[in-house]
Amino acid sequence: MKKIGLLTSGGDAPGMNSAIRSVVRAALKENIEVTGILRGYEGLLSGDIIILDANSVSNISNLGGTMLFSARCEEMKTEKGLKRAFEMAKILGFDALITIGGDGTLAGAKALSELGLNVVGIPGTIDLDLDCTEYTIGFDTAVNTGMEALSKIRDTSSSHERCSIVEVMGRHCGYIAVWCAIASGADDVIVPEVPEVDADSVIRQIIHNRAKGKRHNLIVVAEGIGGVQALAERIEETTGIVSRATILGHLQRGGAPSALDRVHASNMGAFAVEALLQGQKSRVVVVRDGKYDHLDIGEALAEKRVFDYELFHKVRNLSL
Repeated sequence: MKKIGLLTSGGDAPGMNSAIRSVVRAALKENIEVTGILRGYEGLLSGDIIILDANSVSNISNLGGTMLFSARCEEMKTEKGLKRAFEMAKILGFDALITIGGDGTLAGAKALSELGLNVVGIPGTIDLDLDCTEYTIGFDTAVNTGMEALSKIRDTSSSHERCSIVEVMGRHCGYIAVWCAIASGADDVIVPEVPEVDADSVIRQIIHNRAKGKRHNLIVVAEGIGGVQALAERIEETTGIVSRATILGHLQRGGAPSALDRVHASNMGAFAVEALLQGQKSRVVVVRDGKYDHLDIGEALAEKRVFDYELFHKVRNLSL
């Protein structure tokens, strides 16, 4: 093991820079050269690289985003693109490739490993939507950012006795919404995993809580559901309660990573290098029962985790 390629792909996540720093420092300690690939798989296809040394990754753990930049690469979904990426990795002399990203990034890693390239994936996605691991880099920071924004919205909602409907990130997975809802004391939460929660259900919850003396309301909606403006209008028309909609959007992707994200990312980065030194192939780093481990990429992507409905129902139970 003399040379490793390193890339970040897909949506950026706070903590990716901590993982980059950890991979580079852990590899250099073992006299392994690390090549940074800019803009993910797109950069691999074009050979857009930089040499990473100890100094180049100094003072980056506190920064959000990724110093290697990121992009989504449609060409990697084609057989021709995969073969080009594999050939470029060989031309660049990589003994292995470490990828940091979500399910799309891991799917690309799996495809490259099937062509014969040794790949280790590190889960980096704010949505916590990889079923193979209990934790993904960026989730804690995204939740804390959302919670802070929700708390500020709640202040003005309380002052005017309004109802606030807030959309947080989460296209296919509702964990950010559920965690933000519990942390912010929301009346209700709407997520893709529980489609039976509709406008009528939300309105009943609002009326019920108002009858018990609550003078303001907060509803959290996952991005994958959308329609927050229409929901706000429906609530106001039905109840007469002034309602406002807010979309947090990519606000949740940015910002300095939390301590938890920095620690997890640093440990995962070092663990990925250790796995390569142990001769492991086609692996993804995961957190299981609070401990770091690695799984076969194919097996990891095939896993299906059941949504935490108990946590979801706590939102309503605790709002009463």
